[in-house]
Amino acid sequence: MENLRDEFEKIAKTDIFEVAKDSKNFLGNPFKIDYNKTSLLTCDDWKYNVGGIAQGCFLLAFYENDFGEDAVHEAILLRALRPCPIPSDNSVISSRIEYFKEELKTAGKNRQIDQFTRFEFSCSGLECSILGTFYKTADGKVEFGADLENFYSPHLYKVYKPSGQYLQYIVNLRDNDGPLKPDSNFQIGDVRYSSSRKNYSENTSTDEKVYMHTKDILGKRTALFGMTRTGKSNTVKKLIEATQELSNKATTNSSSNFQADINPYNENEIPKEKVGQIIFDINGEYANKNLQDGTAIFEKYKKDVTLYSVLEKDDFEVLKINFYKDISAGQELMRGYFKQFGKQSDYVEDFLGVNLEKDGELQGGEKIRYDRKMAAYKCCLKLAGFTLAGNNKIFFEGCKEINDHVKEGGIDPKKGVNYDEAITWFSQVWKNYNEWDYLKNYESKKGKPWADNDLKAILRFLTQYRSPGERGPVNSFIKLRPIVKYHTTSETDLFEDNICKLVRGGKIVIVDLSQGDPEIQNLYSEKICRAIFRSSMSNFIEAKTNNFIQFYFEEAHNLFPKKDDKDLSQIYNRIAKEGAKLNLGMVYATQEVSSISSNILKNTQNWFIAHLNNEDEVKELRKFYDFSDFADALIKFSAKNDKGFVRMKTYSNPFVVPVQIGLFK
Repeated sequence: MENLRDEFEKIAKTDIFEVAKDSKNFLGNPFKIDYNKTSLLTCDDWKYNVGGIAQGCFLLAFYENDFGEDAVHEAILLRALRPCPIPSDNSVISSRIEYFKEELKTAGKNRQIDQFTRFEFSCSGLECSILGTFYKTADGKVEFGADLENFYSPHLYKVYKPSGQYLQYIVNLRDNDGPLKPDSNFQIGDVRYSSSRKNYSENTSTDEKVYMHTKDILGKRTALFGMTRTGKSNTVKKLIEATQELSNKATTNSSSNFQADINPYNENEIPKEKVGQIIFDINGEYANKNLQDGTAIFEKYKKDVTLYSVLEKDDFEVLKINFYKDISAGQELMRGYFKQFGKQSDYVEDFLGVNLEKDGELQGGEKIRYDRKMAAYKCCLKLAGFTLAGNNKIFFEGCKEINDHVKEGGIDPKKGVNYDEAITWFSQVWKNYNEWDYLKNYESKKGKPWADNDLKAILRFLTQYRSPGERGPVNSFIKLRPIVKYHTTSETDLFEDNICKLVRGGKIVIVDLSQGDPEIQNLYSEKICRAIFRSSMSNFIEAKTNNFIQFYFEEAHNLFPKKDDKDLSQIYNRIAKEGAKLNLGMVYATQEVSSISSNILKNTQNWFIAHLNNEDEVKELRKFYDFSDFADALIKFSAKNDKGFVRMKTYSNPFVVPVQIGLFK
C-alpha cells in the first residue's frame, strides 16, 4: 500500500508541461487545426526517435508564443488517427516513381539519392483528433478540459509524444481532477497502443500502469464486448477481484441512518457496507476450475462464496422450486421448458395457459372455484411424480351429490382428503361430467358450467380423457416428468430470498447455469434479479440503507432483451435505468454490441472493447464516446494474439484509453 501511495503521489506531482522540455519527444508541427482535429507534418527521423506512432497513441501540442507579459500555458491532447495528405505529396510521389525506375537493372547505372530528396521522401502528414486541453490556472494548478476553448495559428504549436510518468499521468486522468487514492483505485492493466509491441529505442516503452476507480464500477453499468477468447472473462474476474478487495475494507456503520444513494461512501471513498456480488455463470467458468484459465473466483474467495447450481452437485446449493408452494414460478418453469420444443398439442398448451394467479382476496363462489382449480392442478403434479413431504391433505369444496357418486359412503374434500383420494374425486367427475345429473343440469340452473375452461383443461390433463367418456392417446402429465428434477420438497425460504440475504451481507454468489436449458437459464436469472431489485426498491422507499450489489452476466445476449425490444418493464432494463439510485451495478459481457437492448447500452458508463470482426458492430460502437477513433483497428487486430487488449472508457475518465488488461491470478 505504501508503494502504491508513493506512486500515486508521484503521478499527482507530474508537470505535464515538462514533456516539451525534452527534444527527444518532439514529433512535428501542425499545419492545420480546428476544434475537433489537427493535421501535422512529421518525418521518419522524428518518428523513430519517439519510438514510432501507433494508431491511437496520445500526443501533446504545446503553444509556444507569449502575448507580452502573459504566457499561454496550455497543451492540446491529441490522438493519432491516420496519415493525411500534405501539399508536396504529388511531386514526391512522382519523384519516388522516377527513383524506382532508375533502380531497375535495365536503366543502367544507379543514381544515388541526394540529401534534399531523401528528406522530402521522409516527410508525411498525420491526422489527429483533439481530446481536450491541459491548462494552468492562476494559482499554477494544472487542469484538464475535455474540449478546445480556443486555438491559435497552427505554425506556433509543437507536437511531442509523452511517455513514462507523463503518459501515466494522462491515462489516469479523472473528471474530478483529484489525485488517485490507494484505497479506492486498482490497476486494471498497462497502456498498449498496438498489436505489435516492438520497441524502437529506450525512449519507447508504453508499459505504463492504468488504474481504475472502484467508484466507476459500483452502482454503474459496465459492458465488455469482443469475440470469443479475447479476454472478456479475465477482465470480469479482475473487476470481481477489485470489488471484493474494496468490500473487505468496508467500515460498516450500523447506526448510520442515511439514504444510500446520497452518500454511499465514507471520507476515504470506501463503501460504508460490504459489497455483494452475484455472478450468472452461463459457461461454468467462475464456479468451476477450467483448463483455459487455470483458476476460478470461488477458489480465491472460498470463505465468501456460495455456489448454486440447477443440478445437485457437491458443494453447491440447488436452484430448485417447491412446485406446490411457489405456484407461479413452477408454472413459468414449465412454460419455459416446453417453449424450447416449439408448439405443443392443444391439451398441453391449454394446461400451460391456465391462470392460477389470485386477484386479491376471493369470496364465495369465486373462492370455491379457485380452490377447486388449484387442487386439481396439484393433483396433476402428484401424478407426474412431484413428491410431497409428509402426509399431506388437500382441501377444496365439493358437494354431496358428487361426493356420494365418487365413493360409496361419500368422500368430502372439504374436510380434507389425501392426494390419491383427490385424484379419484376429480377423475370421476370428468369421466362422468355428461352423465351425472347434478353436473349435466348445473349450467341450466346456475347460468354457467360447473367447470370453467381452466378447470376443464386441468381435468383433461389429469385424466388423459380428451372429453368426458372419451379416452384418447394423451400423455398429459407424463410430459412433466423431465421437470421433476427442478422440484424440491423443502418448505424453507425460496432460493432467491436466500441469495438476496447473502448479497445483502456482502457475500459472493455464483449461479452455475451451464447445465440448464436456455429457457431455464432465463427463468432463474430473471427470478433472482427481480428478488434483489424488489428488496433494493423497498429499502429505497423506506429510506433504509442499500449496500452496493454487483450483477455479472456472462453471454449476456442469452439473457438480455434484444436491440429493438422496447419493453422497459423487463428486469434487466430496470436495473440499467433505475439501478444507480438503488446502488445496483451491472457488468455484462457478450460478443456483439448489436445484440444488446439499446436502452441498456444508452445507460452504460464503462466500456471495454476487444476485437470485433465486422462493420455492423463497429457502426453501433461509433455512436458512443470517441470509439470512432478506433473503428479500423478494432476490426484489424488479431484476436488470437491479443487477449486482453481493449479500448477502455470508464465513467470518470474523459476519453478512451487503449489498455492491455492484467491477468487474473
